[in-house]
Order: sequence, then C-alpha cells, then structure tokens
Amino acid sequence: MSIRKLGACASLSVIAFIQANAVAQETTTKEDVLDTVVVVGSLTDTAINSDELDLFQANDLSDIFRTVPSVTVGGGVGLAQKIYIRGLEDTMINVTIDGAPQGGTLFHHVGRVNISPELLDEVEVQTGAGEATSGFGAIGGAIRFRTKNAVDLLEDGQFIGGKVDATYFSNDGYKGSASVYGRVSENIGIIGSYVYSNKENYVDGNGDEVYGTNAEQSLGFVKIGGEFDNGHAFSVSYESREETADAGERPNWPVLEDSLLFTTEATRNTAIANYGYTTETGNGVELTGFWTNTEFYQGRTNRWGAYGSEIETIGFDLRTIWNLGRHDFIAGFEGHQDTVSSEYLADFETWSVWAWDPNVGYFEEEGTLFGAYIQDKWQVNDKLLVSAGARFDSYDLELITYGEETESDGISFNAGLDYEITEALNFNIGYAEAFRGKEIGDGFNLGRGPDRLRIHPALKPETVENFETGFEYKAGGFTGSIAYYDQEISNVIFDQIGSGSFADGSEYVDIRQDSTFYENVGNYTSTGYELRAEYAAENYFISGFYNINDSELNGRAIEGYEENGLGTSVGDNWNLSAGYIPMEGVTLQASVTTYEDLNDIETLFRAVDIGWIDETQFVDKPGYSIVDLFATWEVGDFELSAAVYNLFDEDYLAHASVADYSDIPGWGIVAGVPEPGRDVRLSVAFNF
Repeated sequence: MSIRKLGACASLSVIAFIQANAVAQETTTKEDVLDTVVVVGSLTDTAINSDELDLFQANDLSDIFRTVPSVTVGGGVGLAQKIYIRGLEDTMINVTIDGAPQGGTLFHHVGRVNISPELLDEVEVQTGAGEATSGFGAIGGAIRFRTKNAVDLLEDGQFIGGKVDATYFSNDGYKGSASVYGRVSENIGIIGSYVYSNKENYVDGNGDEVYGTNAEQSLGFVKIGGEFDNGHAFSVSYESREETADAGERPNWPVLEDSLLFTTEATRNTAIANYGYTTETGNGVELTGFWTNTEFYQGRTNRWGAYGSEIETIGFDLRTIWNLGRHDFIAGFEGHQDTVSSEYLADFETWSVWAWDPNVGYFEEEGTLFGAYIQDKWQVNDKLLVSAGARFDSYDLELITYGEETESDGISFNAGLDYEITEALNFNIGYAEAFRGKEIGDGFNLGRGPDRLRIHPALKPETVENFETGFEYKAGGFTGSIAYYDQEISNVIFDQIGSGSFADGSEYVDIRQDSTFYENVGNYTSTGYELRAEYAAENYFISGFYNINDSELNGRAIEGYEENGLGTSVGDNWNLSAGYIPMEGVTLQASVTTYEDLNDIETLFRAVDIGWIDETQFVDKPGYSIVDLFATWEVGDFELSAAVYNLFDEDYLAHASVADYSDIPGWGIVAGVPEPGRDVRLSVAFNF
C-alpha cells in the first residue's frame, strides 16, 4: 500500500477524474505528497481542482463548495457568505491562501473569506481537527486555497500564453477575466490576472427581487515562481481584491424594500513568498512568509454613522522534511501577528451619543501566535501506514485600547492508521486534538463600556478532541466509503448578548445590548456519519454522498443567529451527480442536492436569561432540492460553457443561513437572505 493523497470530492467532473488525476500521477513530487497526504480523517477530506471550478463556472464560495461533503455555505449574497464544516463556522477553521492564513472577523454580519475561483489551482478541505501540520486554530478543520502557477499552464516548449474569459449571468450580471503567463526561463514563469464582475440584485425562486444583493468586484493578481535544476523552488505573489455594494446594515439579513441601503466596501491585499529546497533523497525545507490586510467599510447614514474595521496579519511558517527509510517526518514552527482595529468615521457629534465612552472612537487589539509541530508518517509494511504527531501553540492577546490582556498555551497530539485489509478494502482510524486560545475579536464589536471588561478574568483556552473511523472500498472503477466522527470542543469561547463584568470582577447582566464580553460558555459536540460512493468509467461517472450531522452546545442544537460566530445546524443532506463525455472536448454533468427538513430548533435561550422574552422559541429550516446542470465544449482554442443553477427555480433559504424568525413577535427582522432563483450562465473563453 502506498501513501495516499487526499480523498477525491464525491462529485468529481469527468475531466477532473479521467484527465487531471492521470497528469497528477506523472508530475507529483515528493514535496507534493508530503504536503497533502493525511491519515487522520483521510476518509472525509476533499480536494477540488481547477477543472471542476471551470466546469461549474464558479463565481463565489457557494459554487466552490456546492457538492463537497460536510461543507455548507450560507448567506445568499457573496459579501455575506459564511462557510461551515460539520456545523462549525469558518471562524473556527484554519483558512489559508498559498499558506497565508485569513484570520479574524471584520464584521459578524458578513463573511470573512473571499476568493476568486479563476485564480485557483486546487482547494483542499480538511474536515475536523487533524494532524499537527493543520495550523493555528484548526479546531473545526482547515481549508487551503492554492493559486495557479504559470509554468503549469504552459505546454512543453510554449513560452507565452493567456486566457480571456467572459461570462453572462441571467440572474443578474456579467464577469470578465484575462490572464497572461509566460516563462522567464524553462522552469520559471510569471502570471498576471485581472477579474471584474458586476451583478445587480438577484431574484429568488419566487421571482422577487432580493434587495441589497448587488456587488461590483475587481481583482488583480501577479505571481512569479518555479523550480531550479538544483532542487530549489520559489514563488512570490501579490493579490488585491475589492468589492463594493449597496447593502443593508446587516448584509446577511434581508433588506425590506423601503429600508436604507449603505455604501459597503471590502478589500483584501495579500503578499506571499514561498521557498523550498529538496535533496535527491527527499529531504528538504519549506519556508512561507506572508502579509495580509483586509478592510471593511460601511457608510451608514443612521445611528453612529460611517464605520470601518481593518485586520493586518504578518507571519511565517518554516518546516523541514525528512525521509528516513520508512519514516517521513515534517517538523517546523510558525508564527504570526494579527492586529484588528475599528473606528467611528462620521463627525464626533454623530457617533458620540451612541458610543459607550464618547471619549473613545478608535479601538485596537493585537494577537501574537507561535506554534511548533512534528508529524511522522511511518510505512510499517506494505499494508499498514501509521501517523503520529504533536504541536505546541501559544496565544497572546493584548487589548491595546483598554489595557487588558490574556495568554494561554498548550500541547495537542494526534495518531492514526490506515490498514489495507485487502487490495480493495482499507480501514482508517484516527484521533486528533487541537488547541486555541483567545484570538483578536470582531472588528465591529471592539467597543466596551467604561470600567467594564471584554475578557473574563478566568478565561480558559478551547481544546478539542476529534475521533474518526471508517472503511474505504475501491475496485473496478467503484469507490465507496463510510466514516463516523465524534468531536467535542471544551471551554467554548463565546460572546453572549447582555453579559459582562465590571473591572472589579463583579458580574453584570442587563436587558440592554451590552458591549462584547468573551467567556467560556460550555462544550460543543459534533457527531455524524458521512457516506460516499462513486463509479467512474472511461467516459462517464456517477457519484453521491449522504451526510448526517448533529451540532450541539451544552446538549442543545445550535442556530446561526444565537450562535453567530460559532456555528449552525443543518438537516441531513445528500448529493447525486453524474457526468458524461460524449466526444472529445465535450463534458456534460448534472447534480441534485437535497437538504431534509430540520424542524423545532429551540432558540433564544440567552434572550430569556436577560429578560428580552419570556420563554424560548422554536424555528424551522424547511427542506429543499436543487438541480444544477453543466456543460463545456472545447473547440480549438475556444471553450464554450453553459450552466443552469437551480434549474427548477426553487424558493429556499439555505440551511447554513440564519433561520427565519419572522413568526416570532418582536423578532421579525431576523432571517437569512433567500438564495438566488434560476441562474443561466453562458461563458466563452479564448486560449492563446
């Protein structure tokens, strides 16, 4: 048995399955294998490649992860989309772009991850706490976005090339992109890309315009890198992304027709440098340095007026790779510093009457993280692969504005094995721990009242234990797996409405909206099953998955309004996809995704505690089924693509969005944004 790479997505396109996998087998290097192989949780991990993203004409996070098991996306509009893995929000997930972490939260009513699919070569999804190389705070898993390299896009002997792409969305807008790439030398290339899209408010499945869902996006990207003949490799990239919209004051909630819309801007600038060296024996070193700056601006004309927040991250990851007989070791250390700030931007007379302290209109926090890790892959014999590792993490947080601070550190372990029972049947089992101290807070919630605390004096770090086990069967073009997982996070750090403490430590509870106060609120559990099956032949495939997940905080189901920033509950869900290549250059695919009803979710526990409402309430998440169609046709240097999302115009609210509270008296504004109705996408691309 050989070391296995990440499990394939259950809805692989035929192109991806037949062509891309064959190329990967020919070109995969020792570095690539060590960077992607997993043992702990391998049955539920997923890889998505650029061929799939092109086929899907992916435009946002929902498109990227639409058919990925255990991953759900909610929020409707791209600006507000949030990713959930097994019910945990992306604030609990380690998200990186070419190794650069995308940390922090600018505003709890918008998403914190933004990426343009056109740039991506691959997306790796690790579900649940995993191995020591997963990075900081990966208590819910990890998502790794990898961008394209120029040399990989050029044919042998080709020194310059490019691609121009234009897409029309019937619901409702357009997108254009252009990329040029060339060789600086035989194995070193440079790529430059520009992407622009403009979308108006879309309509939902009921034919109603969904206000506040417009967006204008632009992105510039440049990357240079490649390999030298002596084992050295490098890449340097810079990306600048900007999005503007006329959005509601809470972009992930609906906007009524007569409600105010505000100019909203989100930007991200990221610079990344990667260096690697590999000897002929497979030993080596990898170094990543990164800088990321993200900003969010909301030009409010009501309440406190215009407001803005900013997060800056700078850091590194240095790892060494050792091939010692049957052992492959990865050992290294990483660190980064995160700074979050926010500020009232209107005139003093406007915001001072809303501020907790009219003398304070600018807020800042700084977090410093350091980690060291080691992971061993031991090929005991031809049938047994064993993995074991450990990491040490240290978190320091300073509330610069208020003079508070907190720090914590801890060690987490993992172990797992993959055993080949027969040539066709594999058994996998793994146990992983993860550790997370208090990180920087939500940019829009940095304020506090005078003589009050933002952090509980006895705050404990979060620790997680994740157990997974299952079987995988491969024979004659068929692949099937079943996995069970059980994860528990102890000492969940959370901000509860209306709670807090005075500077002397005495408790404070009031029916008014209180400033943010982080405390340990109990234990979170996520248990479930994931089933996958796929059959692939020479020119067609059929695949599917079925997920069952229960996400609970202190024994009760969580929901995206009350547990905003932690997670949400979704119904049992399944996907069935089929693809066919009738002739060379033509690919067809159809997909159906279903979420079963999830009813009687008890909520508003905290509102009862502080007297906002007399008793807890119940909300439902109705089920829905979505059918999507995809087709591509390559004619010489041209690529023609068509897609139909939500073919039957289903009117629905994604389970990963906030549930609908409108039937609860006094809570009518709380709801998620309806998803788009039918969207026909037509695209033409020219390669040169």
